[in-house]
Amino acid sequence: MKKIIVITTGGTIAMKYDKKVNGLIPAVNGNDLVEVVPELKNIAEIDVIEFSNVPSGHMTPKMMFELAHLVDEYANNNDVFGIVITHGTDTLEETVYMLNLLIKTKKPVCITGAMRGASDVGADGPANILASVRVACCDKAKEKGVLVVFNDEIHAANEVTKTHTTSCATFKSFEWGPIGHVYFDKIIFVRQPLSLEKIQPNKLIDNVYLLKIYAGMDADLFKYLAEKNINGLVVEAFGCGNVTPGVKEGIEYVRQKNIPVVLTTRVFSGRVAPLYSYLGSIKSMEKFGIILSEGLSGQKSRIKLMLALGVTKDINKLKQIFNN
Repeated sequence: MKKIIVITTGGTIAMKYDKKVNGLIPAVNGNDLVEVVPELKNIAEIDVIEFSNVPSGHMTPKMMFELAHLVDEYANNNDVFGIVITHGTDTLEETVYMLNLLIKTKKPVCITGAMRGASDVGADGPANILASVRVACCDKAKEKGVLVVFNDEIHAANEVTKTHTTSCATFKSFEWGPIGHVYFDKIIFVRQPLSLEKIQPNKLIDNVYLLKIYAGMDADLFKYLAEKNINGLVVEAFGCGNVTPGVKEGIEYVRQKNIPVVLTTRVFSGRVAPLYSYLGSIKSMEKFGIILSEGLSGQKSRIKLMLALGVTKDINKLKQIFNN
């Protein structure tokens, strides 16, 4: 029987309703999560490691960085076949993306969670844990990067995003769809993720900000952040990478401080590209040395920049990293 390490971090999957506060709160430990899924004993040998028990919004990039190294630590054991991580859904896509860039193991690594608390009728946590362990036991799950297993779908780390505030079918990969599916009798993969790049710095660079562009936005926030001497900035632009004239001015100001600026889009699908030449287009800002983030979301672009800055501060080298 294959050995799977289940690392728990908290989130809705580990919460129960509390009458005193009239809401869900952390209340379930790692062993409790596994014990409510008796079918697991017929699938794998399970060891549970409790990394944390915090709401998803309390998960920080530093914790994600530490979690990645913990995954590799356990994956290095010859008797371990795969890893499953339980996590809150609000920041799950950021954690899975950082793990995907950082971890060295090629063994199956899956991350899952729940949209309903452990005490709710129809709680989805047990089914998601069962599905994740089954995927982590699958030979075909090797060398596919870190996978999100949720609602019987399997998603690639760089593509998946949370799309609904409460639905159990919240995780989607808009442009290409899931890479596989968990059926009652087998695990089926339909494609191989092509983006399996690695960025493995010795330290994580913090103080990297993310701004989302809106109609009529001016340069004020950009100038404020530039004066704070931040380490990097990610900008979610309109369409394929366009911004307001005021934001263009702000980006220029930030770049004059030699702060890296990564440009992505606030649109769910597609990539940023130098299509237009008007004031505020990518072509009008290329001379500033902006970095194009291709098809990554703003939150994932920020994670990537935090790791990339731990490797290099050179703008041209950063451009090459984001061009992968």
